[in-house]
Amino acid sequence: MVKHQPLQVYERQLCLSCLTGIYGCRWKRYQRSHDDTTKWECMWFLILIATFSLLLIWLYFWVEARNDFNEFNWSLYNRSGVWNDGTITVLAMTAAGFTYTAFLMVLALGHIALGQQLNLHWIHKIGVTAALLGTVVGMISVSQTWGEEWDIIAISLQATGPFLHIGAVIAVTALAWLIAGQVARAERMWFQAALLLFYAGTLLMLYLVPLAIKSPCIMNRGDLKTRPDIIGHQGAPMLAPENTMMAFQKAIQLKVSGLETDVTISVDGVPFLLRDRTLRRTTNVNQVFPDRQFDVASMFNWTDLQALNAGQWFIKDNPFWTVGSLSKGDLVRAENQSLCSLEDFLQLAAVSNCSVVFRLRRPPPGHPHHMSWINDTLETVLSSGIQQKLVMWTPDTDRKLVREVAPGFQQTSTQKQSPAAARQRGVSRLLLRYNRASAPDVRALFTHNVSLTLYTVNKPWLYSVLWCSGVPSVSSDAPHILNKVPYPIWLMTPDEYCLSWVITDLVSIITVVGIFVFQNYHMIRWRMSGIRSYNPEQIMLSAAVRRSSRDVNIMKEKLIFSDDVKIPRSLRNSETKDLSKYSFLIADNRSVAHSRCESGRCKASKGAHWLRPGCS
Repeated sequence: MVKHQPLQVYERQLCLSCLTGIYGCRWKRYQRSHDDTTKWECMWFLILIATFSLLLIWLYFWVEARNDFNEFNWSLYNRSGVWNDGTITVLAMTAAGFTYTAFLMVLALGHIALGQQLNLHWIHKIGVTAALLGTVVGMISVSQTWGEEWDIIAISLQATGPFLHIGAVIAVTALAWLIAGQVARAERMWFQAALLLFYAGTLLMLYLVPLAIKSPCIMNRGDLKTRPDIIGHQGAPMLAPENTMMAFQKAIQLKVSGLETDVTISVDGVPFLLRDRTLRRTTNVNQVFPDRQFDVASMFNWTDLQALNAGQWFIKDNPFWTVGSLSKGDLVRAENQSLCSLEDFLQLAAVSNCSVVFRLRRPPPGHPHHMSWINDTLETVLSSGIQQKLVMWTPDTDRKLVREVAPGFQQTSTQKQSPAAARQRGVSRLLLRYNRASAPDVRALFTHNVSLTLYTVNKPWLYSVLWCSGVPSVSSDAPHILNKVPYPIWLMTPDEYCLSWVITDLVSIITVVGIFVFQNYHMIRWRMSGIRSYNPEQIMLSAAVRRSSRDVNIMKEKLIFSDDVKIPRSLRNSETKDLSKYSFLIADNRSVAHSRCESGRCKASKGAHWLRPGCS
């Protein structure tokens, strides 16, 4: 009498359980499936990829926009009237969304690598949708309120492009293991061809990306120009309250070449330093003059302005997150600062032999000095004792008159224009935002002896890019940081960059080819052996079910064969490792789903499988 006893295989699949459980809430073995992923789930996988890609760009944007965080907060203040550090909220939400989608991407790729059906849980679908919509809304909002900041991506790629290229090549090369596995297991030739073409096209595009990377830091070292001069924007506002004597003194101690500020005129004709139109952000006007806190600053007289404290807000709001690094003496001194007049500012610059540049705001209509604002400011500058060659005069109003009265001023414009137009208007210097002057613009201005100052440059990477571009001077909120950059962060000759590019691509090609050969070894061996008596599907199944002995714990196995199955007697009652050449006869919970049983006598149960005659 012939007896049939089951071949029982128990597998420890903790990693698989975590993958299917976290991704699709399929924690039990019978809930898993090797069937093809439905079109609906494929669509959600594409949505997940799109969300991850958008969040990657969004996160990169905010990481590089750190140079302008104070500008972002200041623009929010001008719209809402309340000072809040909005960058903290945006960064936290962006980092959380990116981490979440990246985790889901890893789980999804794990499903694909193990041949599991994708089935994203509805909670994750809600989370991915929320992350996608939030990112799109954020991008639209930034485009409408801070659109010029998008230029930071193109500028930052000049500093990070070569290194991002290497990282992208490494990431796509690592995906070769997953792609090769899919090609090896695919049963449809068109799918194999499409997958290979898509992957090869992506690799080829990455290999050729360096042709489009144009960085000023890829240059011969002998062509590097002198280090750009640093102008303290509103003094050193990271170390002291902006536009105060303490801030300018701190900047002078840092050996800046110049000082930049904003000037308005009081109702009694005293020019003083203030960036905002009102006094609410940088003074305690809401305590001293609560009924006038929303009034334009120029409608106050100088006596009232001197009664205000211009330093307590700095300690309270900590706009640059630097208050904690100040000494106790600096904290006490900062807390007792007052508004600074233009005359005191110019006298300090004259003693320190620093150049000065200021933007002059015209008083509103009805102001006593609405018509005489240029003359009043010019008179203050000339009476301060500062050398005319140290003054960069920016107002375009009555520029001809100013040239006649003070021919030694450096006529400076805040509007971008060609070198010929600048010379025609008598302008010898341009003061522009850093995104408004490209490397060709810098070279053209240098050729025509038009000097250039770019603002506001706070990060070493941006300072290095502008240095390599040949920019002569920059305005910065962080002169104490830029002073620690004695040389560009990185500089490569064209030959060095080409060598690194070629080496990266060659290593990637060799790695990808090796992975594909290793993953498809069984099929290649079968095709080259000339043996055609075996079913390729069985060979594929044999390759798919092989596992390390550490992953499979075989508790008990006995095979008693009937006369229908011819197995050599020497192999009966042998160990599993001796049956490896007949592994196409043994099926686990994955291969049973793909096998064909003509007699209908194949049976499978949870954790155990019966192999009977008649099964193919």
